[in-house]
Amino acid sequence: MPRMIGTLSRVTFIASLFAAAAGLSACASEPPPPPKPFDVVEATIPEMQKAMAEGRVTSRRIVEQYLVRMGLYEERVNAALAVSGNALADADARDRERAEGHVRGALHGIPIGLKDNIHTTNMPTTGGALRFVDFVPPYPATLVQNLEQAGAIIFAKATLTELAAYTSGPPNAAPGNFNGVGKHAYNPYDPRMDPRPDTFDGRPALGTGGSSSGAGPAANFWTASVGTDTQGSVIIPSSAAMLAGIRPTIGRISRWGVIPITLDQDTAGPMARTVTDAAILLGAMEGAQPDPNDEMTKRCQPPPDRDYTKFLDAGALKGARIGIPRKFFYDSMTLAGDTRPRGGLNQAQAAAMAEAIEALRKQGAEVVDPADIPSVLDTNPDRHISQWRWCGSGSQVRGKDQDCSIVLKYGMKRDFNRWLGSLGEHPPVASLHELREWNLANQKADSIRYGQSRLDISDEVDLERDRPRYEADRARDLELTATRGIDAAMKAHRLDALFFPSSSGVTLAARPGYPMLTVPFALVPNAPTAPFPEGFNAKPSPYGVSFVGSACSEPRLIALAYAFEQATKKRVPPSSVP
Repeated sequence: MPRMIGTLSRVTFIASLFAAAAGLSACASEPPPPPKPFDVVEATIPEMQKAMAEGRVTSRRIVEQYLVRMGLYEERVNAALAVSGNALADADARDRERAEGHVRGALHGIPIGLKDNIHTTNMPTTGGALRFVDFVPPYPATLVQNLEQAGAIIFAKATLTELAAYTSGPPNAAPGNFNGVGKHAYNPYDPRMDPRPDTFDGRPALGTGGSSSGAGPAANFWTASVGTDTQGSVIIPSSAAMLAGIRPTIGRISRWGVIPITLDQDTAGPMARTVTDAAILLGAMEGAQPDPNDEMTKRCQPPPDRDYTKFLDAGALKGARIGIPRKFFYDSMTLAGDTRPRGGLNQAQAAAMAEAIEALRKQGAEVVDPADIPSVLDTNPDRHISQWRWCGSGSQVRGKDQDCSIVLKYGMKRDFNRWLGSLGEHPPVASLHELREWNLANQKADSIRYGQSRLDISDEVDLERDRPRYEADRARDLELTATRGIDAAMKAHRLDALFFPSSSGVTLAARPGYPMLTVPFALVPNAPTAPFPEGFNAKPSPYGVSFVGSACSEPRLIALAYAFEQATKKRVPPSSVP
């Protein structure tokens, strides 16, 4: 089955890139290039807007530069499942509007990538599943409509872990960013295959993070991405690719038109090279009014004009109370009945976080250390958050799932089938059960290389009979992560935010749907437990820091993260994709 890029075959697509590289333009009226060529590499959205306003670059030229970069490096990174065949025409349209004095918004003429579980009607939406190859939904996602109204060019569909990492689980879980449509993606900070014999299946040596992909914006293939996050898949890949990522409060962004796992925890969120760009993208994604198709969009009031750039304050850390959840997240701890400690950081990670905390202090923050999470301080395993995981293993079938939360596997059955019902009279499949059957019948086509154990344990759920169990598990999730978790720590210590190493706080934030923002900070050794062969010389792994707050606190978190970013300025572009 040939891989398709929008409406172009891959061969035709790459040929068009080299045509662009040679300066051949399909638009005869395009003006000559400006005297000082504008370079998209590491360029921010404000820099692009300024250059376009001054006539130093056009949206079309920005798109062409990104296409050329993809022509040079995409085979190395495999960041996209599709690129829009309309991108150049859309750029021309935005340029005409600008020439006529009409600029739609801060994203006018800016190329944006979308995780390929977000509905588009100009490209397929596959979720990475073979059954959905070439499927074009009958309606766009609400967030896509909002982006287009703001002037964004929907440029590419970013690769992902199949169905947002909800196809296969342990003991045979698919590697991050693997899917049946595009196979493996690679981290641009070390885009090589894992050479170890036990994992020599094409997976990357340096992980890409969660089910969203940060490879596109990290490698400067497009300006920024919209990822989705159920259990960390905006924050984890952002940290892994030296990006600023925002997991918004559940309901801040409409989920209508996004392939779900569970609406209890699903959200879309921006992934960009700077906090400024992430803030701009967040505002454009958010609706001015609640979406009638998503009741949760009534939860948070948008800021005036949905403008989060008003909160970009380089002095925001002065006087801010920042809590350090030291137990488990920084320092290991031993629970009752355990023989080995859990959690904590290795030496390189600890050194990076010590430097980060010192940076907070230098900016005038009042660092509250420790500001531990009550549900983490409890050494009783039955009341400790680390012991209450979500059911994601193939062994956690009905009757063997008492030690985990069924919220995700229940929600997948409920919300995935509901989503299929929104696709009109001829959806690719009619139910989760029918998708499982199709996958089994098409294994020779590599439909489920790593199995589909998570789909299996979800499909066995009985939505009526299992509802009391689901409701009890959901209540326990919220007690451990919100009531005795983030909310309790924030209130007890009067905090503006909690400060976590990398993505370690994602479980706490994701289950109650609280906001989390990560900022690029360090590079640490990529040294897995089973070591790489001698002479492989693994390159360092990006390592971010994260701010977490209570519901609807994005404005404050953005201010704090921006102040930290401006004080440290630690992002470096990947040398493997210059």
